[in-house]
Amino acid sequence: MKVVVQRSKQAKVVIEGETVGSIDSGLVLLVGMTHEDTEADVKWMADKVANMRIFEDESGKMNHSISDVGGQLLSVSQFTLYGDCRKGRRPNFMAAARPEQAEQLYDLFNETLRSTGLVVETGRFGAMMDVELVNSGPITLILDSRI
Repeated sequence: MKVVVQRSKQAKVVIEGETVGSIDSGLVLLVGMTHEDTEADVKWMADKVANMRIFEDESGKMNHSISDVGGQLLSVSQFTLYGDCRKGRRPNFMAAARPEQAEQLYDLFNETLRSTGLVVETGRFGAMMDVELVNSGPITLILDSRI
């Protein structure tokens, strides 16, 4: 499981002109699943996201988590995180989980985050989406449950 975490001042997902998910200050999560991912990967990743200290304290040091600052999450499914571009000119997505497996794990990830009390907005699994965000910092991190 891979998640690109971007700290943001505001963000939204738009599908065919309609906003389907939006947040104020918080984190945008681009979430990708591989066919080897399990519920254990999902739970590990949700815990990591909920408790990562990437928000500044009063001294300007990154000491607070999303939970500490009362931020929100915008979670967007992103199978292209498993695109392999080493050969040829077109990405190979063979490492990405099949849609039925990926959607189940993606839903579990979002529900696990919600169970911690966090507000989680989402895009729509499998849809063509426009994601708009104001990256704060900028802070962008790549998490991988396999590393």
